[in-house]
Amino acid sequence: MAGSPITIQDVARIAGVSTATVSRALHNPGVVSRQTRERVEKAVEETGYAGNAMARSLRRMETRMIVVLVPDIGNPFFSEILSGIESVASASGYNVLIVDTNNDPAKERTFADYVRGHQADGMLLLNGRPPYFAEGSQEAGRRASPPLVVLCERLPRHDFPTVRIDNVAAAEAATAHLAELGHRHIAHITGPDGNILTAERLEGYERALSKAGLASSAALVQHGDFSIDSGRLAVRRLLETTPRPTAIFCANDEMAIGAIAELKANGRTVPADVSVVGFDDLQIAGCYDPPLTTVRQPRREIGETSMRMMLDRLANDNLDARDCVLPWKLVVRASSSAPGRH
Repeated sequence: MAGSPITIQDVARIAGVSTATVSRALHNPGVVSRQTRERVEKAVEETGYAGNAMARSLRRMETRMIVVLVPDIGNPFFSEILSGIESVASASGYNVLIVDTNNDPAKERTFADYVRGHQADGMLLLNGRPPYFAEGSQEAGRRASPPLVVLCERLPRHDFPTVRIDNVAAAEAATAHLAELGHRHIAHITGPDGNILTAERLEGYERALSKAGLASSAALVQHGDFSIDSGRLAVRRLLETTPRPTAIFCANDEMAIGAIAELKANGRTVPADVSVVGFDDLQIAGCYDPPLTTVRQPRREIGETSMRMMLDRLANDNLDARDCVLPWKLVVRASSSAPGRH
């Protein structure tokens, strides 16, 4: 079609629909089916109709809806993040659809289709996994994707905009705090296998041990799944090791709370017998018995920043992916002290 102006009739012919349907798909896309919109969008992109402005219009249907995928809505870690997302979205005239996926890939796919079918303007990911249509090469994944922003966890092999903290540095500081108190047998309760946060926090733990001149031990690294129960189970295993740890760094606060509960159930006092450090600084951390030493994540700021990043992405198709790393803080409370009686 080079050399002659591209018309709406050309788009209609390639898409196999009427010019009226093309017009509706471009200007009022909610009244046509997803399949028809996709055919028209493909025809618009093939022809270069109106400099692809109409293709951008199709991608930006202005539903004013953002989907947020959360792996476990019952986890208190997400509450402040969701509040931050909602506050920025509401102030900008957007609605938020929060989806509790329960880590179910089928449910994640359903709502990925929902966004890809132009029933929402974009997606915020808290589940640590890219949607199915983003698999493959980075460039291909980005071309195939509606606007996406990833929260808290980097997605290896993908370069989507991300908002997070430096988990390696924070975990290193938490473990170094215990080493500086004089602990020499420091255990670590990890998150689930295959999770990027598990790997990064384990890396930070190992770095701190190395810098303190402490030997690492496979027996002192016990696997959890970020739940309270897994913290309790890990402590039962640690109490059977020799030598027993005098301190435990847990990859999140819920496991730390489980660890303290199990230590108490076995006649140990925290921190006189065993110091415990967590990660996240949940609301309960400061009022638990004893109050928990932990890494504070700026959770509300993570939510607010991610939604602002989404708004920027919606306003500019060509916006480069950004990795926004926010500050964290080690909050020292009563659950950690120098080694006591053992």
